[in-house]
Amino acid sequence: MMRELKLHRVYRHFKGDYYLTEALAHDSETGEEVVIYRKLYGDGSLWTRPVKMFLSPVDREKYPDCPQADRFALQEIDSVAHKNQ
Repeated sequence: MMRELKLHRVYRHFKGDYYLTEALAHDSETGEEVVIYRKLYGDGSLWTRPVKMFLSPVDREKYPDCPQADRFALQEIDSVAHKNQ
């Protein structure tokens, strides 16, 4: 069963960097659904990837020692300003 993609949320790539999902779109040639996401480091550029690939598990043959199960894992980030609410 495929996981649900959440927009405007932070995901951690299995190699360690963080990304913000911005929107869904469709590839003009194939019609495949893609996610548009922003790097939360460096130049903050936008990237696209097929949703199916974004939500896929880590390739265990290629990365057998990776502790993260999914290619991109949703992050729960608590508010610092509203800590006691």
